[in-house]
Amino acid sequence: MADLDTYIAEREARDPEFRDAREELKPEYEFRRAIIGARLAAGLTQKELAERMGTTQSAIARLESGSQMPTLDTLFKLATALSVDFTITPDEPIKVNPHEAMQANTRYKG
Repeated sequence: MADLDTYIAEREARDPEFRDAREELKPEYEFRRAIIGARLAAGLTQKELAERMGTTQSAIARLESGSQMPTLDTLFKLATALSVDFTITPDEPIKVNPHEAMQANTRYKG
């Protein structure tokens, strides 16, 4: 991972187009990471999340890979299934926040 991080840092330093492209895609990348993190924090596989949402594992894989952007209906189902809220602001295009109960459950696990 360090080699990849080093490569990216060096490429961004010498290639403004690469840096701009990464910056433009950052909100989508961060959103996908947040969804995956919320799923893992809930202890769910893609298949289990799909079952909770009434969809297929492959649909969850497409969502997490970024090949498919979520609709509002999908975001609602994700929020319900993962017990999270989504926040969109000018400073942070989209942020995933665990519900208070989920944070408490996570904190008190030994």
